[in-house]
Amino acid sequence: MAHKKAGGSTRNGRDSNPKFLGVKRFGSQMVMPGNILVRQRGTHFYPGERVGIGRDHTLFAKVAGRVRFQVKGPKNRQYISIDPI
Repeated sequence: MAHKKAGGSTRNGRDSNPKFLGVKRFGSQMVMPGNILVRQRGTHFYPGERVGIGRDHTLFAKVAGRVRFQVKGPKNRQYISIDPI
């Protein structure tokens, strides 16, 4: 009895590619200029001293140094700064 197996629904089978978000360099870690510190959607972390922010809210180091996380301001926002060496 030759027949095909049930093919299932063709509406399934799509999935988006992973975006690899998150913190890439942690507190007191050494970084070089241009190193990515955080990849994020929106501003969970804010740029502090010597840190730049990209078009997609990616935070990156502007100088070589040591990463420092801090909570400050009236809204208790998390800032990432670089202490130069």
